Amino acid sequence: MTIAIIYGGTRQNGNTETLTEHAVQGIVAEKIYLRDHTIQPIVDMRHSEDGFQDRNDDYNSLIDRILPHDILIFATPIYWYSMSGTMKNVIDRWSQTLRDPKYPDFKNKMASKKAFVIAVGGDNPTIKGLPMIQQFQHIFDFMGIEFGGYILGKGNKPEDVLQDKEALFAASQLNLQLKG
Repeated sequence: MTIAIIYGGTRQNGNTETLTEHAVQGIVAEKIYLRDHTIQPIVDMRHSEDGFQDRNDDYNSLIDRILPHDILIFATPIYWYSMSGTMKNVIDRWSQTLRDPKYPDFKNKMASKKAFVIAVGGDNPTIKGLPMIQQFQHIFDFMGIEFGGYILGKGNKPEDVLQDKEALFAASQLNLQLKG
């Protein structure tokens, strides 16, 4: 069983990354930092005669890194009560990959995965982050991905999340589950 962590934060060593690292401590995982890649927004060409066109960015190389793994951890700060824009761009582009002849089994391959979400926000995230978790649930349901669970942590300034004992406990429990 292999794990890929898709980090959607723009700040290195931010609260989301800190909490996620706590959850995967001692576990081998491929770490994909979206901030280090160019990912263009989707241009919706579903109804165009020519269909989707290659955006000439890093997106396909990210998909190639994600597909081999069994477990995906989507780690995102909560920005304006949702996932980061970079994370959303990646997921929006799944519409393109679903129609890309280079990825004929994309949906089936994604449906064989289990996903978790780890997110940190500063404005009552255990309540106000729930619509984002529901959004991930709908995304996973559409793709057939098993939703393994989520952790919502509280933090605004660097290292604030280290004061969130409930989130740290949940991360340690996820760690045990992933090691099991």
